[in-house]
Amino acid sequence: MVKKSYPKVFLDEALALEGVEDDIVAINRSAAVVKGGRRFSFSALAVVGNRDGYVGIGYGKAKEVPAAVEKSIKNGRRQLMRVERVGTSIPHMVEGVFCSSRVRLIPASPGTGIIAGKAVRKILELAGIRDILTKNYGSTNALNVTKATLVALSQLSTQETTERLRGVTVE
Repeated sequence: MVKKSYPKVFLDEALALEGVEDDIVAINRSAAVVKGGRRFSFSALAVVGNRDGYVGIGYGKAKEVPAAVEKSIKNGRRQLMRVERVGTSIPHMVEGVFCSSRVRLIPASPGTGIIAGKAVRKILELAGIRDILTKNYGSTNALNVTKATLVALSQLSTQETTERLRGVTVE
């Protein structure tokens, strides 16, 4: 099986961004059965963003919940990426795939709000997107859905960016 990857855009200035907030998407508990009983460990999935175009996700594991949350937030700050926006929505429809999760993001008119599930909603809120329609297909595993959402957001480009890359202007 080929492991798919999602874009990690490491930004030096992203670590120094002001007003970076974090939110916990999921906390999972796993148990290892040992001679004396069960030994528990915890994993945490966090979303980090500044509500103005920068967002990232982090994943951390530890023996205690607070340590796992702290690791996930620290990991998320290292993986911040820039998100292209047009007003309060996105420039065009995109679809992101990670493993068996597919997330479709559809631009919406102002006032619509964020129509999304729990994991996708938190990413879009911290990215600063306020009007959008989303649909999740396939697996609803929180980690895979968040990574599929980041894949979709990384595919966004505005008309100005495309013109600059191609060296042309469109009327």
